[in-house]
Parts: sequence; C-alpha cells; structure tokens
Amino acid sequence: MVHVEILPDSQGLHAERVKIVTNISSPAGVGPLKELEGHIAAGAIHNSDERCDAPKCQPETRVAVQNDLYDWILDGDGASESEYPKKIKWVTGPAGCGKTAIMGSLAGRCATNGVVGATFFFASWSASMGRRRKTAFVTTLASQLAEHREDLKNAISNAIEKNPSVFKKNLHAQMEILVLAPLREVALQSDRPQLRGAIIVDGVDECEAEQYHDGSRAHPPPARTNEQDQLEILQILLAVSSDPSFPFRILIASRPERVFRTFFDPPNIPTPFAHKLDLHKDYDANADITLFFEVQFNHLRRRYNFPPSWLPPGTIQTLVENASGQFIYAATVIRLLETAHQDPPEALLKAILAMGATLKTTSNPLKQLDALYSHVLESSPDPLLSVRWIRSIKELNRYISRLSWASNVHLLLQTDPESNEAEHLLGNLHSLIRIPPPSDQATTKYDFYHKSLFDFLEDPTRCGNEQNLYVEKKEIEVFKWDRFIQACM
Repeated sequence: MVHVEILPDSQGLHAERVKIVTNISSPAGVGPLKELEGHIAAGAIHNSDERCDAPKCQPETRVAVQNDLYDWILDGDGASESEYPKKIKWVTGPAGCGKTAIMGSLAGRCATNGVVGATFFFASWSASMGRRRKTAFVTTLASQLAEHREDLKNAISNAIEKNPSVFKKNLHAQMEILVLAPLREVALQSDRPQLRGAIIVDGVDECEAEQYHDGSRAHPPPARTNEQDQLEILQILLAVSSDPSFPFRILIASRPERVFRTFFDPPNIPTPFAHKLDLHKDYDANADITLFFEVQFNHLRRRYNFPPSWLPPGTIQTLVENASGQFIYAATVIRLLETAHQDPPEALLKAILAMGATLKTTSNPLKQLDALYSHVLESSPDPLLSVRWIRSIKELNRYISRLSWASNVHLLLQTDPESNEAEHLLGNLHSLIRIPPPSDQATTKYDFYHKSLFDFLEDPTRCGNEQNLYVEKKEIEVFKWDRFIQACM
C-alpha cells in the first residue's frame, strides 16, 4: 500500500470534493509504446540480431520463386483478382527445401523497397521463448506496424492507453485492439497515402502450445496441443485479412502438416486463400542447388589454393541428385567441408560421394540427409554421448536462460569441470552446431543450424537402425539429472 499525503502543511482548508487523477495504465515513466516493446519477441523479426546467421538465399538462386511472391505482394493475382482480393498465400514444402531462407530474403527485399509491414519467424529450437510460442505474436506485429507511419504509431499508442490490460487478453482481442482498430482509424484519414505491403510469418508449424495451469481446479482441462495454437494463429490471420481496413497481404510459410493442409486445402470447398505455392512441386530447385555448389566450391578452391580441376568429374551433378531438392543437404555438405578440423576437404568430399553411391537405389529423399548427419555425428570420438549432449543442450536452451550459456552447459554436463569434454565431443560437429568461441562462451548459447537435425535424432526409424544414434527422451532426462548431481557434489 502506498501512503500519500496531500497538502500536509495546509491549515483551515475546506473542500467539498477532491478529484485525484492518476495514470495507472503504464509503469511510472514508461509510455505505451515502451510497454509494448516489453511484450514482443524481438528475435522473431526478420532483421533481428538473433537472426544474423539465419539462412538467406544464395545470390542468383531462388530468383523465380522470390519474384513470384514479390509480385503477388504488390499486385495480388493481377487481372484475375476479384472485388474481394484473397490476401493470404500459403508457402509450403518439406523440411530443408529452403522455406525460411526464401522468406528471410524476401523480407529483406520488401524492407529495402518499403513494402514490408511486419514479420515473425517462429523457431522451435530458439532459446527465446517468444519465438517458440504464440504469446508475443500479435504484439510483435503491432510493434513493427507502429514504426510504419507516425499516424499509425499514434493510433497504436492510444489503443494501449485506452486498453491497459490488452497484454493479458487473448490473441483475437489483441489483434482487434492493437492492429485492426488503429488501421481503421488511419483509414479514415483520406489525405494520407494508402498503406500496403506484406505480413510475413514463417515456421508456424514450429509454434509450441502455450500451457495454462490453474491449481485451484480439481479436474484441469487437458493440455493444449501444438496444433491447437497453430490453428489459432491461422484463424486470427484469416480474420484480420477479411477486414476491409486491413491493407496488407499475408504470406504464411510452413511444412505441409495436417493442420495446415486441412486449413488451406479443405476438400471440395472454395477457400478465401490465394493459390498455394508448393516449393517441392511448383519449382525445380536443382538448378539453384547446382549454382549454390558451383559458387561454394569456387570459394573452397580459392581458400585452399586447389587447382581448377580439384573436383572429380560429375561431383556437382552427383551431389545435386543426392540433395533431392533439399537445400539443407547442400548447405550441410559445404559447412562440413569448411569447418573440418582434421580431415582435408578432398578426403571428406570423397567420403560423402562414396556414401551417396551406396544409397542410389533408395527412393526416400531423406536417406541422403540422414546418412550425412550420421557421418558427421560418427566423426565424434563418442557419437552416442555427443547425441546426449546435443539433445540436452536443446532442452536447456528451451527452458532456462542463463544456464544455457555455453560455459554453464559445460559446468552442468561435464563430468570433470576442469576437463575439455565439450570440445572433445563436439569439436568435429561445427557443420551441425554453432559453437561459440571460448571468449564468448560465458554469454553465448550453443545454437543449431536446422530443425531437421532433431527430426533425425528424435525418430528411431531414421537414426536408430544401422546408425544406432537414437536415445529415448527419458534417457536424456536421466543423463541431465545424473550430470547435474555430479556437478553439485
């Protein structure tokens, strides 16, 4: 309780009515937009520092798909577009086909040309809770829209002042208060140019369920599923796109999981969506992957002073066939050749080509990627222990902040604090893991290049047969607790 004295030294003062006006909508000294900033997921924005190493398209690659999407942002479906334009487009494709790289490059292009409204890049592997869950989704979009134009900024600021509890409301209410109402207000000002551009949302399939716990209830409701929260985001975006005052087009990128197929492709029902773009079916990625390999092998040749003929004949063609349209395979091959600490690039490349030759008869496009991941992990002195470390690091990154800094991970997981077990186990795995240099390990986390690594490690049918790299989740929990107890002794 705060004790307040009013005119403590006054004498003989008589008042019939005293009116005290206070502003309790924001903490002292904090304006509405500053409060909004405290509720966003800054790392989810396309140009955030957290995404400084995020995948981008190699120059001159994925040009056709980027141009098609950019043209749709500007002009929609062109002459075929009806009086009621379809403002949402789904971009889909399997893991590793380059969705995030395309969305990131497209967002940069839109920002350069002044046609980006807002972006949000979900990431299930991120140490930032805001990038893994829906909580900060609407607030992050609204924060970016507030930077768009002064009148929109003022409208959003006023909306927060009038609705101080908005940050405790559900996403539908937040979208109405923080986005739609300000846009309607701005739309009434006919003397201002019309807003336009794109809302780009990537990785919605990686959004994890927000759980709400009420200990007072004898029979709490069942836990929410990831699919429920993902569907909620889709429904909110559909609702906002249907409002006449909403001027932006929305691009949603995800894997073709069931909740998305059902939402965007309901059988025998006309949809309010633009024609979907399937990166695996609608575009042949082989030419782009070929160009990627050509550029990267030239970099390697100059770096190591190799002769122009250092690549065996047919190398690039073979690797492109092995990739099966998956850019993540190509990117992992190049990172492996660039970061190898022991084997020379020629020897590693020979091993990769030989490994691919043994799998030529398979029709499963993941087999080549699985074999590549297995090959890299088996370069660790103890592959199974390195897998335990990798999956433990992922869990620590998800739930704990400072404890997941690399130096603290070492204290927790190493059997001997003075040992160099981390470097011993992970030193050959730089093509899969971003390992901070020793000088930064006290303030920097381990990071991973692509979610497909965990798709592989958590699926016993992919890593548990010949590879013998599968570790059950309960074993990971036991491993973490055993190491924690040892660290405390």
